[in-house]
Order: sequence, then C-alpha cells, then structure tokens
Amino acid sequence: MPGFTGHFFCSHHFVVYSTLIERHFMSIDYLVIEGNIGAGKTTLAKMLSVDLNSKLILEGFSDNPFLPKFYSDPAKYSFPLELSFLAERYSQLKTDLASRDLFHELTIMDYYFMKSLIFAQNTLQPDEFNLYRQFFTIIYDKMPKPDLYVYLHKDTDLLLKNIALRGRTYESYITKEYLEKISQGYFGYFRQQRELRVLVVDSNNLDFVNRPEDFEKITETVFNEQFSKGVTRILLD
Repeated sequence: MPGFTGHFFCSHHFVVYSTLIERHFMSIDYLVIEGNIGAGKTTLAKMLSVDLNSKLILEGFSDNPFLPKFYSDPAKYSFPLELSFLAERYSQLKTDLASRDLFHELTIMDYYFMKSLIFAQNTLQPDEFNLYRQFFTIIYDKMPKPDLYVYLHKDTDLLLKNIALRGRTYESYITKEYLEKISQGYFGYFRQQRELRVLVVDSNNLDFVNRPEDFEKITETVFNEQFSKGVTRILLD
C-alpha cells in the first residue's frame, strides 16, 4: 500500500466527521484496525486519526532486530522474534493505553494484542508455541479490549502486490503460503470470538488512499452502524 499522504484532511471532512464524533464516539473510545501484512491497516489508521483528531498508536516493528533475520531463516529466529514482539507490544500498550489523553476522546491502533498469538501459531513449533501461549495468556487477560475491531480483508495476490510496492527489503522473503496461513489464523480466531465486536471488511475493491469516496464508505460504516458482539462481515465496493 502506498504511503500515507494526508491529503484527505479538509474542511468538508472535518465537518462530516465532527458530526460522527458527536453521534457515536461515546460508544467507541478504543478502535482497532487490523489486517494481514500489506492490507493497508496502518495507512487507514493514520488517515482516520488525522480526520478524526484521535490518539494514534502504531506498532513499532521497524526497529526489531529479529524481523529481517526471521524472514531469511524462520526456523532459527521465529521464537526470539515472537517473544520480542510480545514484550514490545505489552510494553507499548501498557504505557499508551493506560495514559488517558485529555485532548483525544478516541484512540485508534493498527494492531491488537491477539495478533501476537495468531502469528506465533503460524511460525513456532508446537512445543515452542505451547510455552509461548502460557506467557501470552497471563498478559492478555490484563489487557483492555477494543470497543470495535475492524479487520481489512484482501486476497493474497493483492497483499503481495502491496508488499512489493512499499519495497521493504526484508519483506521480499514473504511468500503467498505464509500470508495464507496468517489469514487462516485470523479467521480461525474470528470463528471462536464471542466477546469482541469484530467487523470484517472485504476491501478487495476499495482504494481508500486514492478514492475519497471509498475512505468515506469505511468511515461511515464504522461509526454509523451498530454492531453486536461476535463477527459481522460486509462487502464495500
């Protein structure tokens, strides 16, 4: 997905989304935008944060020393990678979510803590995963849960295209099979989910970076609809 340009912030959008804030932000204080690698979750989270003047929490993965090593040699570096991500995510969420922002009623994140378990399940050996899951469970029970969890679904070929466009060298090792396993991990989690409000958006035909109407469709769906606990799937085109 091309980088965020910020060109959607204008007076028209400010008026429209200010109205959305007045109507619905009392029920959504904590919003998660998730998706597979290359789905555009960070881009969308940034765009929403600018238009809605929200607090933005982004995953700090770029400085992880194990990530490039993992993509080149998964068997060797999967366990230290997943443990380091678990520690980093916990530290970030404990700090950023615990501190109430007086200037922003809404907090938007581009990941949810459950991501740690989904990725670990697809990268670790069974004995490593069983140990990892014990640490995860202790931490997860203490973490705040989002008011709404939005998952951007894209087909694998589109994910690979977006990954290639952003040109991160270490991501050149990502395979179609790996992305499909991650996608299966997410949907396996969704099938078991009863506590959260999960909105799965089929975004294959959306280009919210270059088409303002697509960005507005997503925003209006997220903030103008009421979702019950469990999983809701929608197709926007």
